[in-house]
Amino acid sequence: MASTRIVVYGGRGALGAACVNHFKKANCWVASVDLNPNESADVNVIVPKDASWVQQEEYVVKELGTALQGQKVNAVICVAGGWAGGNAAKDLSKQADLMWRQSVWSSTIAATVAAKYLSPGGLVALTGAKAALDGTPGMIGYGMAKAAVHQLTKSLGGKDSGLPENSLAVAIMPITLNTEMNRKWMPKADFSTWTPLSFVAELFDKWIKGEERPASGSLVALVTKNNVSELIVE
Repeated sequence: MASTRIVVYGGRGALGAACVNHFKKANCWVASVDLNPNESADVNVIVPKDASWVQQEEYVVKELGTALQGQKVNAVICVAGGWAGGNAAKDLSKQADLMWRQSVWSSTIAATVAAKYLSPGGLVALTGAKAALDGTPGMIGYGMAKAAVHQLTKSLGGKDSGLPENSLAVAIMPITLNTEMNRKWMPKADFSTWTPLSFVAELFDKWIKGEERPASGSLVALVTKNNVSELIVE
């Protein structure tokens, strides 16, 4: 088995696939947790879509335990999520429910996986959103869910959170990621302000290696201007 083991929750999405590819090139063992398989991963845990929150957690924890055979992982990276717009005037609960399932369910299950299988000093990285530091009237459900991920991250970074000793819990807060889907929906946008997926994967890699780590519980905004990306720790 490879010496470095990574779990990517949302390993079939654009950012998740970029992370899986990055770590496979580095000869890591990679497990992808998603609704669909990523053929590049060593192990795929296919989340039962219609199962409850608790059932999904039980299933993911059990399947990863079987795959790991007593081994620990160096990182649990949750990049699952989605986006939905909308205000209080139409389908608020429907949109909020969808966002909760995509961002909050996945993040809390990732936290449980980290509590059980992460090595001491390992990384658990979640995905928030810079927009959710303020009100999001045009995308209320999305903002609520991402704000919950921020709160979870701060809690995981605190004493007695249940994570292994010296773990780093952090949430990245992208503004816009440079994905094919975003380019399709926003073809006239200024791509020089979009953060490359490779930058994010390399950032996770650094943190796993113990390099340039922020304090545990940090919310780290990814800000890109003129094709140069930098981190702003909130």
